[in-house]
Amino acid sequence: MRKLKIDEMGRMTAEEFRQSEKVPLVVVLDNVRSMHNIGAVFRTADAFRLEGVWLCGCSATPPNQEIHKTALGAEETVCWQYAADTSEAVKRLREEGYCIYAVEQAEGSIQLFDIEGLIPEGVSKVAIVLGHEVFGVQQEVVDMCDGCIEIPQYGTKHSLNVSVAAGIVMYELSTLLMHRI
Repeated sequence: MRKLKIDEMGRMTAEEFRQSEKVPLVVVLDNVRSMHNIGAVFRTADAFRLEGVWLCGCSATPPNQEIHKTALGAEETVCWQYAADTSEAVKRLREEGYCIYAVEQAEGSIQLFDIEGLIPEGVSKVAIVLGHEVFGVQQEVVDMCDGCIEIPQYGTKHSLNVSVAAGIVMYELSTLLMHRI
């Protein structure tokens, strides 16, 4: 078995990516402090051809060398917006017809393996909110969401790195939403 070279992978150019149809999934980062986590979210959003990223509160924005280290240019292809207050981003997404879910451990949260029935029929636009590395998604923002998605964990730790959690949920939801577009 031979590893493929980059030019053998048939990847889009940045311009082709910008013009392509996107998976109707938006990632909202609620006060994510680490620029490496932000960059990783951009890179994963590019990999799954997601609609965009909202950076909120203290989350840094491009152009930024620390974000670029992990995004590797995805911060230039993935559409992004900034909101000083995460609740304003959630309100705007709701007005645009998105179903909104916090990725959070909460009473009544939906386990990731049960998300098949999570998105109501006829709804094709989804946003997920991921929070601060220590405090998670603000309770005020959780209260505004349609529900919470929880990633089952079986070890001794009670949480995952925010960019790892984002990648897991982005993959699952993008796979589900691809069948609706």
